[in-house]
Amino acid sequence: MKAVYMTDRGRIRQHNEDNGGVFTNKSGQRLAIVADGMGGHRAGDVASEMALTNLQNVWRETEEIQTADEAETWLKSNIEKGNTLIYEHSKKVSECEGMGTTMVAAICTDRFTSVANIGDSRCYILNETGFQQLTDDHSLVNELVRTGQISKEDAEHHPMKNVVLRALGTEESVSIDIKTIIFEEGDLLLLCSDGLSNKVTEAEMVDIIESKTDLHEIASTLIELANNNGGEDNITLVIVEFLDSSEPGDGL
Repeated sequence: MKAVYMTDRGRIRQHNEDNGGVFTNKSGQRLAIVADGMGGHRAGDVASEMALTNLQNVWRETEEIQTADEAETWLKSNIEKGNTLIYEHSKKVSECEGMGTTMVAAICTDRFTSVANIGDSRCYILNETGFQQLTDDHSLVNELVRTGQISKEDAEHHPMKNVVLRALGTEESVSIDIKTIIFEEGDLLLLCSDGLSNKVTEAEMVDIIESKTDLHEIASTLIELANNNGGEDNITLVIVEFLDSSEPGDGL
């Protein structure tokens, strides 16, 4: 298994409020994270960094995850702790009032991957059945699509596209979506903030992933395209690839 993490401020924003990375536990299993912060006075980067650091520190001390139940319990418990940390900090520090962050996180083992998300940062998988989004956006526009009030095509250019209905740290408790899927040789995960998914279509993502073999080149090409298409937001992504056993693992 190998992975790459990459982030870019974009062309418009003065600060990068995204955070992310790929971290290993005591047995070498990977945890991939993308967090997209929100809030005034640069509080968004405080929220996303707190969410990331909380999971990173606990993961480093975690023993081998052997079952999907263990992975899902770990994600739920520790993301909820992160929510409490961010929420309490926002109450104590006036500059951070109302801050929050989206998060998508994936525990990757050699048998399965468990994915958790809050907000509109996404996880996609490319496998033998094709390319598909694993997560559901917790956004106003996605809710309008889900209830049949607007079409998917309308959603692409909806003026309320950036309104998120769920975020980490904005309320005392948080509802987290968690699912586990089979993850096997040849599969690839893409986690990203909406700075990528709002600017690069799924078809373009697949074209780039399938036309290149180096993960760093894939990541930089995706970010370059998002910037070429406007780059109004910070752009962050993690790619995790489960290599065929015949291929060398030279990534993170």
